Amino acid sequence: MSDACGCSDETMAPGTAGEEKAEGFWQVREVRAAAVSGVLLLAGWITSLVGGPQWLTLPLEIIALLVAAWTFVPSTLRSLVRGKIGVGTLMTIAAVGAVLLGQIEEAAMLAFLYAISEGLEEYSLAKTRRGLRALLDLVPAEATVLRHGTQFTVSPAELVPGDRMVVRPGERLATDGRIVTGRTSLDTSALTGESVPVEAGPGTEVWAGSINGTGPLEVEVTSTAENNSLARIVHIVEAEQSRKGPGQRLADSIAKRLVPGILIVAGLIIVFGFIVGEPVLWFERALVVLVAASPCALAISVPVTVVASVGAASRIGVLIKGGGALETLGRIRTIALDKTGTLTRNQPAVIDVATAGPATRTQVLALAAGLEERSEHPLARAILAATPDRANVTDVDTVPGAGLEGLLDGQKVRLGRPGWIEPGELAADVERMQRAGATAVLIEQDGQVVGAVAVRDELRPEAREVIARLTRSGYTTVMLTGDNTITANALGKDAGITEVHADLRPEDKADIIRRLKANRPTAMVGDGVNDAPALATADTGIAMGAMGTDVAIETADVALMGEDLNHLPQVLDHARRTRRIMLQNVGLSLLLIALLIPLALFGILGLAAVVLIHELAEILVIANGVRAGRIARKNQLDARQPGPVLEPAA
Repeated sequence: MSDACGCSDETMAPGTAGEEKAEGFWQVREVRAAAVSGVLLLAGWITSLVGGPQWLTLPLEIIALLVAAWTFVPSTLRSLVRGKIGVGTLMTIAAVGAVLLGQIEEAAMLAFLYAISEGLEEYSLAKTRRGLRALLDLVPAEATVLRHGTQFTVSPAELVPGDRMVVRPGERLATDGRIVTGRTSLDTSALTGESVPVEAGPGTEVWAGSINGTGPLEVEVTSTAENNSLARIVHIVEAEQSRKGPGQRLADSIAKRLVPGILIVAGLIIVFGFIVGEPVLWFERALVVLVAASPCALAISVPVTVVASVGAASRIGVLIKGGGALETLGRIRTIALDKTGTLTRNQPAVIDVATAGPATRTQVLALAAGLEERSEHPLARAILAATPDRANVTDVDTVPGAGLEGLLDGQKVRLGRPGWIEPGELAADVERMQRAGATAVLIEQDGQVVGAVAVRDELRPEAREVIARLTRSGYTTVMLTGDNTITANALGKDAGITEVHADLRPEDKADIIRRLKANRPTAMVGDGVNDAPALATADTGIAMGAMGTDVAIETADVALMGEDLNHLPQVLDHARRTRRIMLQNVGLSLLLIALLIPLALFGILGLAAVVLIHELAEILVIANGVRAGRIARKNQLDARQPGPVLEPAA
């Protein structure tokens, strides 16, 4: 929050104790004080209306003023001691000036209305931040742990890595772990935003807050409760909320410069009053101008929107790293997508095998599996899954960017990409495999090519609809991949992407992102690890499937926790809508100040009227900002429906 706003530091710091105390509307101290002040003011007004004595009306007004002023005058004085001038300073001066003029009722009304606005501001920000921290409530209050063959019920805080949790159907996982025994379908919608249950069995990593669906599980604990995936998500986002975007920096800059300027203008108005011989009249108008030019609505306009928007996104499995990332995301017009794991499922499978000479399909696969046996590459997993046979290949070595080589019965054997190994008589087969969108690897024995294996990673089922939605919305989509050009173009065409860049190394992807963002704001969507240089280079880096991946969550500006690509257009629409709300709030706040200052200066509006209009406008700005917290939990995309019309970048 800008120092220009009258809010105290204690109430505005994210995650502070002050925030945690404001659980309900009536628990906010400013709201309670304003309520008491309002009752006293009403009593004084009724007493005056029925002709009650001044000695009864005046004390009611004075007490109402003191109760309401207590909500902002002490914090204003503390800020002044630290050399900070804010909206509270303007309100304090205006209230004191009204008292000096004998306008006790107007001073009390000013303090009452300002206390209301401060209370609503604190409540709205605390409420939206609590929406983010509500993720922690997904962790159950107790967990069942198996120790020495006996089941115990313990608090999640007592769980340590290595413990065995027993999770029954319908129960939530108390912390992160790895399934030891049992098979089930897990509901991870609260974490990743994906409504389709995830099948899980022995060896599957599972996350705190997931709901066990169909079968009992034994889960080995891999993280403590305070450091599990949910806790890390909340802590990271809370820490990153302080990162300000251009809109928030602009609002802060205007507000901070406006307050000292207002004080100078008010002083000049008072001097003018002495010059023209009407000091009391112009002193009163100076006070009204102080209130009219108060920029608290401007200072709160962007922060409340950012907090509401980031909290809403987190509830559908999207982490946005603060206001800076949110605003940039709202300006994105070009989207570069990595192929493997983003557009595709990252579950490659062998779809074809071609042989040369006397070699058989079984021999080619066995030789390939023998070379790939110790590799962790996705293509290796596909080949190993395609055959149970393994050739006894020794001295296997990796040739970076090319493939593998080793020895089989004293003969040199190699597996790698076309170009490193000449396809020979299999050239036509390799081209056919690549045109089918598959990656072809060649196997060579004793200098002779013996076979080619086609491995294809299928597109995600939602990929075509997502690309069509992005295209209709005015985004330019680009695919970046290390695959060969023929394979990449085939898959890009299948997905609906016309601009494809293939045969890329990580640094090549970063160079292309640099060229793209020179023309339009550009986002890079990747896995957060292999695409790190491109993610860092883009205006916005978006990590796909980041749940449980520390590197992705820490390095990306935006992290899609699940594997559903539908969240990409959903969060882009959300960011664009949030940015519109930010601009609306800033524009409304500046327009209000521009209109009220001349009306106050020429005496058209008095102190009470200006206070009422100003505080109502602040409430309107807060309510508009809170709208950014509304987001559909699941947006089912339909390629037949037109996408939203693209607005011009501001």
